[in-house]
Amino acid sequence: MNRRSLLLSAGALSLAACGQPVEPASGADAPLVVGATAVPHAEILEHLKPVLAAQGLEIEIRVFNDYVQPNTQLVEKRLDANYFQTKPYLDEFNAARGATLVTVAGVHVEPLGAYSRKHRALADLPNGAQVILPNDASNTGRSLLLLQSAGLITLRDPASPLQLVRDVTGNPKGLRFREVEAATIPRILDQVDLAVINTNYALDAGLKPRTDALAIEGGDSPYVNYLVARPDNRDDPRIQQLAAALRSQDVKDFIASKYDGAVIPAV
Repeated sequence: MNRRSLLLSAGALSLAACGQPVEPASGADAPLVVGATAVPHAEILEHLKPVLAAQGLEIEIRVFNDYVQPNTQLVEKRLDANYFQTKPYLDEFNAARGATLVTVAGVHVEPLGAYSRKHRALADLPNGAQVILPNDASNTGRSLLLLQSAGLITLRDPASPLQLVRDVTGNPKGLRFREVEAATIPRILDQVDLAVINTNYALDAGLKPRTDALAIEGGDSPYVNYLVARPDNRDDPRIQQLAAALRSQDVKDFIASKYDGAVIPAV
């Protein structure tokens, strides 16, 4: 499925989500309903659709443009599984919502990047530059660690992934931070000096992380994207079959050829 089709699907599903909750059909022969963000998660699942169909497993992909609804609908049993998030984000969601969602399999890493359309290098950032960060705690902390590794700031705890802007202890350029919902950040990139953008949203906006980012996480990033389910269905043979397919050499080859280093298969 091309990106335009994915976005149209996302719009249609957003409208569908406004109606009454629909619980997926159950049973070994029922389609597996999986929530995902459009790029790269839904694209990877679309690649797997014919492979899984040949194995007797049908999957229905529901595309979302935010990070909250795929988890909320999984808790509500409107989805069987989802594929879009890192474990720190999942842990934060579970703690905040009293949920018990669980990881099933790590699939890939999307190195987080810092982008600018006003400046060609981090050294060009002026004093008092406005910097946009994702506003959920796991990605805020991850963004601050990226900026620290780039030499722009220092943090109270140099290694903690859950730090907040108030934990910045050194800020030589007097950077001004603003936190914004992750999905909206690419749309305001032109208006700010620097923005930290999750790779799925960067790709969806036509950015090329390996060439456009002024700073980017290395391949050793611990922020793996997981297939996630509930405790009551994590051992469902259909979910285990999907997990095995997502970690297959076929998917690793697809990721390598399609995303040119912007998405890296998990070890």
